[in-house]
Amino acid sequence: MTAAYSATSVEYGADRLRPLPQRLAMAKKKTTSQDRTRQAKPGHGAAEADPVDRFTNREIVTLAVYLLGGRVSPVDTEDVAVKANELAPGRFNWRKYPDQINIELVRVRLSGAKNPEYGGYLLGSGSEGWVLTDAGVAFVEENLRRFESAALATTRIGRTPKKWLESERSRMLASEAFGKIRDRRPEEVTDREAAAFFRIDDYVVGPARDRKVTRIVNVFRNDPELGEAVIELARRVACGDAQ
Repeated sequence: MTAAYSATSVEYGADRLRPLPQRLAMAKKKTTSQDRTRQAKPGHGAAEADPVDRFTNREIVTLAVYLLGGRVSPVDTEDVAVKANELAPGRFNWRKYPDQINIELVRVRLSGAKNPEYGGYLLGSGSEGWVLTDAGVAFVEENLRRFESAALATTRIGRTPKKWLESERSRMLASEAFGKIRDRRPEEVTDREAAAFFRIDDYVVGPARDRKVTRIVNVFRNDPELGEAVIELARRVACGDAQ
């Protein structure tokens, strides 16, 4: 008597004739393939990409500087490293020692964020600390919305920076440079008055000069009273008009 076999039964019979280890390997391969298919299709519980994954390491350290108060005062490299590791766990760790942060990798990314080719988001160095440029503040504030964690959307300013904000605002409002710009007499502002507005003189040059001006611009550019004067005087100082 001749039996009729379907293609499925023949295939099943052939599988039964294979050694057990080979059958197990084939079953595992089939399951893995099915899992990949399910993960690739929407609606099968696949997790969405972490918002942090959309940003480069240079952008992550820039965000870390912002969250640590880098708009107002310099932030230490080690503090940036810890915060960056909180934002993007594992990205800045050693490969051989994955539980330890690679400080040098963080420093390299901080230095890279200073490069105008990559946005020019930061000023500073490992010894001086890191502060945000105007471009850095704009980048972070534009992209904070893309982070899902509410903790990232708030920057707490401690008591000392808050006192600095109040004293600096009072000082600038009382300055001669501000008075002339407020009264629509910007052409009467002298070079010395413009420099004094930012607490700089002939002895403050190079990066130190840039940091002082950038700090004031970052904090006060949107101030309803000081904003116009800050932008106008920063432009003069940056162009080298104020000596």
